[in-house]
Amino acid sequence: MARLLSSLTRRYKAIGCGFTHPAQPSTTIVPLSNHYPFASPKFSSLLMDSNSPDFVGSSSCSSTKIQLYSYWQSSCSWRVRFALNLKELPYEYKAVDLSKGEQFSSEFERLNPVHFVPVLVEGDLVVSDSFAILLYLDEKYPQNALLPVDVKKRALNLQVAGIIGSSIQPLHMQSVLNYLDKKAYPEDTLSWAQHYVIKGFTALEKLLKGSAGNYATGDEVFMADVFLAPQISVATTRFNIDMSSFPTLNRIYEAHKVLPAFQASVPERQPDAKVVVR
Repeated sequence: MARLLSSLTRRYKAIGCGFTHPAQPSTTIVPLSNHYPFASPKFSSLLMDSNSPDFVGSSSCSSTKIQLYSYWQSSCSWRVRFALNLKELPYEYKAVDLSKGEQFSSEFERLNPVHFVPVLVEGDLVVSDSFAILLYLDEKYPQNALLPVDVKKRALNLQVAGIIGSSIQPLHMQSVLNYLDKKAYPEDTLSWAQHYVIKGFTALEKLLKGSAGNYATGDEVFMADVFLAPQISVATTRFNIDMSSFPTLNRIYEAHKVLPAFQASVPERQPDAKVVVR
């Protein structure tokens, strides 16, 4: 496990790290929670409307132990939000606006010198990289485990996480696409991203076709689902991937979309979400 974690951590990149102009952390939040109410009261207690005095991202909340530094559009942060909801763990949402370069502020650099989100803080512990965060949460908070007891299913979950975390998402991360747009072939950035997403999804479709149940590796939600659901959402909404070519993945994703824990974690429902005009 340690060897796998070390390998993924070296190779793994989070979305949005390509911005190069530091900025001070923003104190402005554009909440959309009134437009996207939480699917279940249970999850509204985990992350509430920023207009509420009980909102976990406000200075009035002092009882929450876990802090999550997140950006609403980061699929890596999304994985952690999904997992925290599955485990029913309350947390304080700390918005880091990657579009303004807030990840390069001196405050954030003290938490993560490589300037990536997500970062989880609990007491004096600081953990960056979504995979490391998920492993930490699963060991400390074993309820609603992210990894199954069965060793073969556990290996399958780690394999899915590895494919997405090292062979798909880093190749379409925003800094890579920005580089291609500015330095190489701007007209090819979409086809570049589509190529690597399709390549990865083709492998995942074959891998999960014979083992999937209601969800990726059976009838319970595990780490493979936590990685898979945000990746499919990004692929379809941002890169126009046609999921009809991946019927197993598409069926699994449809099951994800009705889960209250997933619905509460989607980008549009985060306190730093902004209206995007396409």
